[in-house]
Amino acid sequence: MRQAEQNRKTKETDIALKLNLDGRGNAALDCPVGFFVHMLDTFARHGLFDLELRAYGDLEVDQHHLVEDTGIVLGQCFAQALGDRRGIRRVGSCLYPMDETLARACVDISGRGFLLFDGRLSGIPLVMEGQSGQVNFQVDVIEDFWEGFVSTSGITLHLEVLRGRSDHHKIEALFKAASRALREACEIDTRIIDIIPSTKGVLA
Repeated sequence: MRQAEQNRKTKETDIALKLNLDGRGNAALDCPVGFFVHMLDTFARHGLFDLELRAYGDLEVDQHHLVEDTGIVLGQCFAQALGDRRGIRRVGSCLYPMDETLARACVDISGRGFLLFDGRLSGIPLVMEGQSGQVNFQVDVIEDFWEGFVSTSGITLHLEVLRGRSDHHKIEALFKAASRALREACEIDTRIIDIIPSTKGVLA
């Protein structure tokens, strides 16, 4: 079973995450940032990854630490669950349309963490209604999340919004495209089930 569990506790955040690459898209998410929870739920469902997350952080400072560190821990889980990468397809891509928005994700499980991010985000926080009134989501932390993810997963990831108007739609389309591209790249190819898909013989 390609599963993983990682924990990260610092003076800024306390995060525990479980991942099953071969799941059904189930997500149990305990995190105080509602929009981020929505994105992680979307990620699980479209990638068919099972996720269990408990994440808390110093939101009195800002959302950066919690979102970035969650990306770091998710990347660690992917690296652990993939093991030596034997038998995987390795690469995947997805063009995802969401109303007026079109997003593209390209993945190579190369062992070399790299992010190209062109989200065309406005930088203006999203405003939502929370239990205690209006809550803002800092859209700039989305790039930090993916940077954290690639830094620990060893995955090359290109994320681009080709067109769009709504930052909500742009971010959500990116998460959906990324999860579907990752799902394709992580899938086992039965023709090479005992082979590491690299001329080097390793993907580390």
